Amino acid sequence: MTLAKIVFASMTGNTEEIADIVADKFRDLGVEVEVDECTTVDAEDFLEAHIAVVATYTYGDGELPDEIVDFYEDLAGLDLNGKIYGVVGSGDTFYDEFCKAVDDFDRVFAATGAVKGSECVKVDLSAEDEDIEKLEAFAEELVAKVG
Repeated sequence: MTLAKIVFASMTGNTEEIADIVADKFRDLGVEVEVDECTTVDAEDFLEAHIAVVATYTYGDGELPDEIVDFYEDLAGLDLNGKIYGVVGSGDTFYDEFCKAVDDFDRVFAATGAVKGSECVKVDLSAEDEDIEKLEAFAEELVAKVG
């Protein structure tokens, strides 16, 4: 059975909600899902999964959230060749660097040799109906890539 692992960082609950939307869609598609907060797991846990997803918010003027920095640095040292990955996150369009942490994780995943399974999804604050559709399509594309 296909295993998807979703690791998230969430301060307000918006990013956790985004992770849950993706997880629910994976389950609808018959994929086994593990969803974990970033401080409770190791980046190496992605080695056991077919699909690796990070859901993160962007802090301040484009910084990674403090609680996910160690995970990010550990991820950079992994060989995820052949794994399918995707990145989603929340941000606030008020800031110049909207969802920059999503782009940062996209780059580090690509450097691990993992295969990008879908375009990143960036949500302004909390997920609205249109965002939910994009997040569900994101999950469908990742599963299709595992094929």
